[in-house]
Amino acid sequence: MNGLFVGLTTLDLIYLTDHFPHSNEKIVALNETIAAGGPATNAAITFKYFGHQATLFSVIGNHPISQLICAELEDYYISVYDLNPYRTNPPPTSSIIVQKQTGERAVISINATKFQTKVNKLDLDLLQDIDIILIDGHQMAASQIICQEAKRLKIPIVMDGGSWKSGFEKVLPYVDYAICSDNFYPPNCSSSQEVFNYLQSMKIPHIAITKGEDPIEYWTERSNGTIEISSINAVDTLGAGDVFHGAFCHFILQYDFIDSLAKSSQVASVACQYFGTRQWMSKVQLKNF
Repeated sequence: MNGLFVGLTTLDLIYLTDHFPHSNEKIVALNETIAAGGPATNAAITFKYFGHQATLFSVIGNHPISQLICAELEDYYISVYDLNPYRTNPPPTSSIIVQKQTGERAVISINATKFQTKVNKLDLDLLQDIDIILIDGHQMAASQIICQEAKRLKIPIVMDGGSWKSGFEKVLPYVDYAICSDNFYPPNCSSSQEVFNYLQSMKIPHIAITKGEDPIEYWTERSNGTIEISSINAVDTLGAGDVFHGAFCHFILQYDFIDSLAKSSQVASVACQYFGTRQWMSKVQLKNF
């Protein structure tokens, strides 16, 4: 199976500490790792972990930091379609602190706010071989063009709704599966029910809201309910949502919506028991899923 992942790519500098630093405090990390990051990027690598082909649509550019990112993507055999390959400014970086006792993380990043690409035309021929598409909202212009063509070709579209981003309203009508965090609030929405109502008004047939360790809430045209989350001792929750979305793109090609949510939650729970966004892949065998 082939998946297309459209959105953000960063370089993540990740530190494990006993506690979050206080003002003017210097602390020594217990562990550290550097990895390519971003919702679409982590989801693509997760999808590849399950044995599929993954193509990443993103802005990486031509900068020494870009080369670090590209090297890791090559290691994971991710195909890259760079939306701005001649950009010489550095790609976005994220500085991340993970608290050892709880697995909670603090992140500082500029995301893709300064890396939006104005797209007039894309090579859409590659969609002929794509089985599923994920968008994270960080490259909205490209996402809109791709989603319009994907809808015509009847390719299912998954939306990673980490937070509301301007322009989502132009993409949502094409989405088949909206999977949002509890930080995703469209305009004039302040509760989960209002989010469900808003997305339903966009005619999205499958909607879910993940809430960390609390149950997932879901709605479809035929049913609604909740899915319990496995109780774990979290080591690192960084990228858990990205792993969830990448796993969902794998499972939804084989199972129904509710089963795919449950199975994706299990994968994300496993990932949270290891430091960084990749360690779990080398520690856990596919047969466990």
